[in-house]
Amino acid sequence: MKKFFIQGTSAFLGFTFWGAGMVKLYNGHNFIQWIGPPWLVERLVEFDLGLFAQFIAICQIIIGFMLITTRYKLLGGIMLIPMILNILMVTISQNWRGTPYVLTGLLAMNIFVLWQYRNYFKPILNESTDFPKSIQSSKTWIGHLVWLSGLGLCLASIWVSYQNLVAAFVMAGLGLLTGILSFKTDQHFTQTH
Repeated sequence: MKKFFIQGTSAFLGFTFWGAGMVKLYNGHNFIQWIGPPWLVERLVEFDLGLFAQFIAICQIIIGFMLITTRYKLLGGIMLIPMILNILMVTISQNWRGTPYVLTGLLAMNIFVLWQYRNYFKPILNESTDFPKSIQSSKTWIGHLVWLSGLGLCLASIWVSYQNLVAAFVMAGLGLLTGILSFKTDQHFTQTH
């Protein structure tokens, strides 16, 4: 039950930020999301910060994809801390009501996910390369490539959204499914070798 809750929390955070990034870059902002603002890129273009806004959206997509597929939830969770803190500072400085509380909740959820992996931080903090066997991974290079191809499909769907929105949605869905199923590739290749 605890593992399911951790995976669910990671997937929720991932969907939140993956969707927030995709909606900013999709044609007409036609994508599923529950936090915004979807118009961030257009608004920041007025201040010559359009490229920066696109960079933020791409980072949200990548971090969100790491978390929603749960393959790289530790790395995604670490990367999500500065992302949330930056967004939080912007919302506080702009006197947005409610949003800082939502972001604080998301930050707390992320810290909860990271707390489950606290043993991973000991070698990092000690700058040691000796990882205990209990935290060594059974992930394969093929699985990593499958996951990366899923991320690539999601990113490519942004361009496709300007040509055909339905095809873009299908690509994004297939990309997400590919990323999630990358674990199956690991299982297949570790069992056959």
